[in-house]
Amino acid sequence: MKRRSTSALPRPRAALLGLIFGVIAAPALAAPRVATDVAPVQSLVTQVMDGVAEPSMVIQRGASPHSYSLRPSEAATLENADIVFWVGDELTPWLTGALDNLAGNADSVALLHTEGTLRHGFRDRVLAEAAHDGHESHEGHEGHESHDEHEGHAHEGVDPHAWLDPVNAQHWLGVIADTLARHDPANAERYQANADAARDRIDGLIRQVRGELEGVHDEAFIVFHDAYQYYERRFDLNTVGAISLSDARDPGPAHIAEIRDIVAERDVQCVFAEPQFNPAMVDTVLSGTDARTGVLDPLGSEIPADGDYYTTLINQLSERLVTCLSAG
Repeated sequence: MKRRSTSALPRPRAALLGLIFGVIAAPALAAPRVATDVAPVQSLVTQVMDGVAEPSMVIQRGASPHSYSLRPSEAATLENADIVFWVGDELTPWLTGALDNLAGNADSVALLHTEGTLRHGFRDRVLAEAAHDGHESHEGHEGHESHDEHEGHAHEGVDPHAWLDPVNAQHWLGVIADTLARHDPANAERYQANADAARDRIDGLIRQVRGELEGVHDEAFIVFHDAYQYYERRFDLNTVGAISLSDARDPGPAHIAEIRDIVAERDVQCVFAEPQFNPAMVDTVLSGTDARTGVLDPLGSEIPADGDYYTTLINQLSERLVTCLSAG
């Protein structure tokens, strides 16, 4: 017997079949539109969203996040976002107003302020007195500022460069996955699996970096601006000074002279510049000394902003530290 085509079915049955096939063929609900502030956050979010969608970043690579003017396209990214993951107003104080004005309906997640994040207070630019104090981790004090500041050698506030402690990055992966799952339950399992895999990779990264830095723990060095204490504390390093504050304010002549004294007195091996800031101050500190120079970048401006960025950033810091500190 000849099979009838669908077109020959009675209209109600044909309409029902059309509806069923239409539902099956319909695309899944769109994933949330996600914006991020800086490349470290972008990388963590990219890893969690792998296979679902890609986030957009609003701060141009190579620019200092402490002060920034949004371009029209970047403002549009915020305006269209369903979720914004950012470090917090300690890093980008100007972004608070932009979020209020452009992304008022978005779910704004300041990762620095999420429960379980390890936070440290600002330090003074002269760290010689505290060079080895407080190197132990503060994992028993999650969510609190560090308590190893010396009287007269600290200023108020939380140091925002918390992504440089890989344990914080692991915590943030979970926060990102949970937030995305609330907005997009259909992909919740994928987000969680991606976050779990990324945390495992960071476990391996921590072990690797500990091994690489093992021989340079006691070597004294100075950084351009005090952005690295999360990394230093996690891996027990010996920073004795910073040319500029954690919020990148310019130092005065008296402080430059003080840093020069520390270079001479503490047998400083390296003074590290940063690509975002004026290298002339580093040249002034180095002048007449035997200290070497290197370049550290807490934002990895030359690293592609993809899922591998975060691992590459942490590896790059260890490689550059070892290269400079062990050259003697």
